[in-house]
Amino acid sequence: MARPLLSVVAPAFNEGDVLDEFHERLTGVLDDVPLDAEVVYVNDGSTDETAAILERLAASDPRVAVLELSRQFGKERALTAGIDYARGDAVVVLDADLQDPPELIPELVAPWREEGFEIVYAVRVRRAGESLLRRVTAALFYRVIRRVSRVDIPRNTGDFRLLSRRAVDELKRLRERHRFMKGLFAWVGFAQKPVPYHREPRSAGHSKWNYWRLWNFALTGITSFTIAPLKIATYLGLLIALLAFVYALVIVYKTLVWGNPVAGYPSLMTVILFLGGVQLMTMGVMGEYLGRMFEEVKQRPLYVVKSYRPAREKMPDRAADQE
Repeated sequence: MARPLLSVVAPAFNEGDVLDEFHERLTGVLDDVPLDAEVVYVNDGSTDETAAILERLAASDPRVAVLELSRQFGKERALTAGIDYARGDAVVVLDADLQDPPELIPELVAPWREEGFEIVYAVRVRRAGESLLRRVTAALFYRVIRRVSRVDIPRNTGDFRLLSRRAVDELKRLRERHRFMKGLFAWVGFAQKPVPYHREPRSAGHSKWNYWRLWNFALTGITSFTIAPLKIATYLGLLIALLAFVYALVIVYKTLVWGNPVAGYPSLMTVILFLGGVQLMTMGVMGEYLGRMFEEVKQRPLYVVKSYRPAREKMPDRAADQE
């Protein structure tokens, strides 16, 4: 009987400085894993030598498949594209910057093969190479989203994980445009197991995630998996309306008892600016959700493929769900 096929999906955007080292370490691991393997690299519109390096790797290693997108669609969609084209009985997703060590792959494979877990995810015990602000904001984000979301999203967990073919097939049915993959991985359910590891600094290059992108990514995660901001806006509006009603009763009482003195300009402006700020904030929250609905109803494809070079090594015949 043919051995199970393990697919490794690695999205890459301007990772030319580290791809050779990443592939060397990855293939060293795959050579020792008792499974057939393919490596699906997704070039997410890189502008450096990433495309040339991937073509060279594909020419020298028959296990390498290269999926090139027509432009940069972002890591979440590039990751989706790689999962769509992966043909394995299990799929491992990880970044190509070597912060996620390929050497952990056997520890992800073992619970899937020996214990029947459908998803095995890597949990960051240590986040080396990240600033204190980055670690604090990440911890705060996970605390918030775990509290407001109905989906149990594991803390300190990135995209590095193994998914069974069953989990992959269910994940491929979720085609929403604003993608928060950590939440989608958790949403599909099934038996899941954590594996702790120490996350290392980038081997080369620099992170593409600045604080502005991280902020927008956090908004995507929160708005994709909870309507709590809308509920907060509703409750805040009710609270402000109640306080305004009480304040109006106080003004009426003071007018009846002490007359109608000239209203103070500072207090008037304070109330106006406060109420105006609350209204604009709640309108912004509704606008975020409305904008996401606008993107969804257009039904544009998640990505556009420029070219696809499959692995040359004989693989099981699986039809890729392409979009």
